[in-house]
Formats: sequence, structure tokens, C-alpha cells
Amino acid sequence: MVIGFAEQLSWALYRLDRKEYGHDLGGDAFLYTRAAVVAAGRTEFDNVLQDPSAFTPYAIDLIWAEPLLYTPDRAYKRITGEEWDRDTRYSYESCSNTEGWAE
Repeated sequence: MVIGFAEQLSWALYRLDRKEYGHDLGGDAFLYTRAAVVAAGRTEFDNVLQDPSAFTPYAIDLIWAEPLLYTPDRAYKRITGEEWDRDTRYSYESCSNTEGWAE
């Protein structure tokens, strides 16, 4: 269950890792604002994917959801008592979606 959540989270963040959403944000700020879109729920996430201008309030107002990124790690530790050195299929780090940043 934790692994599935981590995979879904990384996939959602990866899908939002595109130049049309970047708004000149630095790497961490861009990551945290993408996390805020995901935290806002499926409807908002889908809305932003369909209309990049819907991302603008997150970027301008610096709406962040950094703690969401650590949820799988905390859950894993709580369940197993061990640290999780996770690798997901998709990287959620800013600019890792090369297709999303292609010219």
C-alpha cells in the first residue's frame, strides 16, 4: 500500500513537471507547488493538466505541500520501523520529465 501510494504520487508529480507550469520557479519551489496541486485532489489535478493557467495561483502565491513528499517515508517507517530508501518508477524532482521540458 505504501509503495503503491509512492508510485502514484511520483507519477502525478512527474506529469506536472512541464515547462508550461514552471513559471520561473526554482527546483524546490516548483516541486512543492506541484505537490500542492496533487494535495488539492483529483479534480484540481485534472483541471491543471487540462488548463496550465490553473497552475498559476499555486506559482504566484507559492502554495506549497512539501510534507506530502515525505508521507510514504513516514508511513513505511511507522509500519516497519526501518528507513525506506525508495526508488519509484518516475522521478518527481523538478525537470526530470525530459519530454515535458522538450522544445
